[in-house]
Amino acid sequence: MNEIEIKHLICDLGKRIYDRNMVAANDGNISVKLNDHEFLCTPTGVSKGFMTPEYICKVDEKGNVLEASEGFRPSSEIKMHLRVYERRPDVGAVVHAHPNFATSFAIAAKPLNKPIMPEAVIALGCVPLTPYGTPSTMEIPEAINPYLDDFDALLLENHGALTWSVDLLSAYMKMESLEFYAELLYKSQTIGEPKEFTKEEIDKLVDIRRKMGMPGKFPADRKGPNCYKCDRCIWKQ
Repeated sequence: MNEIEIKHLICDLGKRIYDRNMVAANDGNISVKLNDHEFLCTPTGVSKGFMTPEYICKVDEKGNVLEASEGFRPSSEIKMHLRVYERRPDVGAVVHAHPNFATSFAIAAKPLNKPIMPEAVIALGCVPLTPYGTPSTMEIPEAINPYLDDFDALLLENHGALTWSVDLLSAYMKMESLEFYAELLYKSQTIGEPKEFTKEEIDKLVDIRRKMGMPGKFPADRKGPNCYKCDRCIWKQ
C-alpha cells in the first residue's frame, strides 16, 4: 500500500477499535513502519474513532516529527512503539489500546496465562504482564524491553495492552484475539475453574502453529520455564 492507503487503514482500524470499546475518548495509539527511518502514527489528543487521513503524523526512528498537519502532534506514546521497532526488525505495525477485559487483567496484575482455547494458544501463547511505567515517559519502553524478543502481545500493568505484527491488519487482529481471550477467561472464571489444556494438548497446538508458518515470535519457542506456568509470566533466563 502507498502512504495514503495506509493512513486510510489506520483511520478505519482506529474507528473499529473505538467502536469495539477498546478505547475511550482519546485513548490508544497506532503506528506503521514505512521504512527504517519513517513511521506513521496517530496524533495525541484525538479520538481514534473520528480520525481522517490528514490527522496522521510521520516521525523518524528517534521520534522527531517529519510531517504533521497544523494543530496535530504525534502520540506521546510513540516512544513505546519505537522501542518495539528498534528491537524487532520484523515488525511492521504496533497497536496500543485499553480493551475492557484485557485491561481489567492488567489492573488486577494478572497475566493471561491460562491455556483454555486452541485459537488463543496458537495465535498468542501466553500474554505476560509487564511492570507499570508512567505513560509518555521512557519508563514504558524500558518496562517492555525484556519481553520484546519472545512475545507479540503484552499486558501493561495498570494501563492496557500492546500488540504488534508484520503489518497493521495483523497487529490489530492480535489485539482483537487478546481481548476475546481475556473475555472468555474472565467469564469462565465466574462460572467455575476453567479447564486448562494438558502439556500434551498444548504441544499439539504449538506444532500446528509451527506447521502453519505463522510470522512473529511465540512464547513456546523461548528458553526458560513453560510459558503457561511461570510466576506472573516474568521470564528470567
